[in-house]
Amino acid sequence: MILSDRTIKELIEKGVLGIEPYEESQIQCSSIDLRLGGEFAKFGEGKTIDVRKGIQELEKLEVEEFIDIQPKEFLLATTVEYIRLPSHITAFVEGRSSLGRLGLFIENAGWVDAGFEGQITLELYNANNSPIRLYVGMRVCQLVFAELDRIPERVYSGKYRGQKGVTPSRIEMDGDL
Repeated sequence: MILSDRTIKELIEKGVLGIEPYEESQIQCSSIDLRLGGEFAKFGEGKTIDVRKGIQELEKLEVEEFIDIQPKEFLLATTVEYIRLPSHITAFVEGRSSLGRLGLFIENAGWVDAGFEGQITLELYNANNSPIRLYVGMRVCQLVFAELDRIPERVYSGKYRGQKGVTPSRIEMDGDL
């Protein structure tokens, strides 16, 4: 079941769902808007990324006002908000339609597991032929919350729990490599 604005507000007010900082104006009818933070990262150009070794070269950028994403450029970004999901609620990250219509793809693998807490690392890709300027603090994506039918046997406690700022892939920590 997707949670409504009323339920989202109630859960935040009761402290069951954590969003910091939080402004009531961020809540939509069935989601909450998250804002773009000022920390970004991009990969070294032309370097092979070996999934067994992890990220070798990553250039971190901190901006105060805006960043231009060049055509066909991929950046990692972070949200302003730190979120905390209880063990019975999961969330989907969706890019804003208004930005998608400019050619900006916004992802985070799309899913936030029940029990996760941290800032959301976003994957941004400019599919347009023109640069797109984004501003720190602007609404960039939304979280849609869903209630699980029951508390899972294993609540999320993975390698990204508690992340702050842009967090690159930690795929090298997977046991199947």
